[in-house]
Amino acid sequence: QVQLVESGGGSVQAGGSLRLSCAASGLTYSSYALGWFRQAPGKEREFVAVISWSEGSTYYADSVKGRFTISRDNVKKMVALQMNNLEPEDTAVYYCAVALGFDMPVGRYGYDYWGQGTRVTVSS
Repeated sequence: QVQLVESGGGSVQAGGSLRLSCAASGLTYSSYALGWFRQAPGKEREFVAVISWSEGSTYYADSVKGRFTISRDNVKKMVALQMNNLEPEDTAVYYCAVALGFDMPVGRYGYDYWGQGTRVTVSS
């Protein structure tokens, strides 16, 4: 049973930073990628970043490139999202997700398991 638990959300002023974490358990597969998505009120869930678990390759949405950094801890089985220079437009519920296999999908339907989400609020 794969389980993903996010933490680290909160409220911050524009220009501030937050670090989200996602603890993964039950991942016995040899190849997979871990991604972050977000969903703002009234909007579709959108891709933020993804990392390949075995190689550490990363890919970011243009809207967060240069501000957010995704990383992984192979020993602790955790993935983190460091978010700097936050903007009010970053306000959303952030979700961690796992895509089994070798791909690093940017679409939500490429992912097999999801966490419950953690809320991030950025005030101006």
